[in-house]
Amino acid sequence: MNTDSPDDEWFTVERIDDDTIAISEYGHEEQVHSYLVEGTDRAALIDTGLGVGDLESIVRDLTDRPILVVTTHAHWDHLGAHEAFDAIAVHEAEREWLAEGIDDLDVENVRDCLTNDATRPLPEDFDPDAYEVPTANPTRIIADGDEIDLGGRRLQVLHTPGHSPGHCCLLDPDRGHLFAGDLIYAGPLLVHFESTDPDAFAESVRRIADLDGIERVLPGHHDLDLPADFPTRVREAVDELDKDEQLHHGSGTHEFDGFEIVL
Repeated sequence: MNTDSPDDEWFTVERIDDDTIAISEYGHEEQVHSYLVEGTDRAALIDTGLGVGDLESIVRDLTDRPILVVTTHAHWDHLGAHEAFDAIAVHEAEREWLAEGIDDLDVENVRDCLTNDATRPLPEDFDPDAYEVPTANPTRIIADGDEIDLGGRRLQVLHTPGHSPGHCCLLDPDRGHLFAGDLIYAGPLLVHFESTDPDAFAESVRRIADLDGIERVLPGHHDLDLPADFPTRVREAVDELDKDEQLHHGSGTHEFDGFEIVL
């Protein structure tokens, strides 16, 4: 994987291949990833990160193609630069969250998270005290089975609820790339919020683990180099929790090899 070095200390740009790029925020404990996926006619920007640095300028330096922002889910740490783009897709179940925000979200807590969880200096022009969770009006509603045509390249939408009601993964079937959002990554998989659904999460994990032809899982957080068997390991974990009657809210934090499931 090749690393570009834009004139920006906050973002790390890494090429998965010639026209698939990870834009990562390693300066925060969440280590959020956004992905620029280019076709011949247009590009998809999968999620837009924390909203700390100027993601738009990074993206505009990387491509001159029209951009569709594809939202894996409408949590604050994946919406940071949505307002900078005109074309935005989201699942119907989270249209209202994206357009109006999540009612019970504590903005002060988010501001504390941005500053307290930063592992390198924040950009000088970023004022955490002025931070507001972005909202944006979607221009496209996506559903399970939809295809996003980028010109010579397509992304398939997989509705994978559990972490959130409208969570979606994106599959590039020709390259075997799965953009997994917050469903699967090497960290604490969060299924303990009131808006989460442990049973739906388990079914989504099982669906992803059963997909054929996946050569690369590209997560929403943390390590980009996941082992090929990682989805299978997460499925085995949820199956174990289900068997032990622990797959429910309030059962606690369950540790496995390389990840946790928080219920």
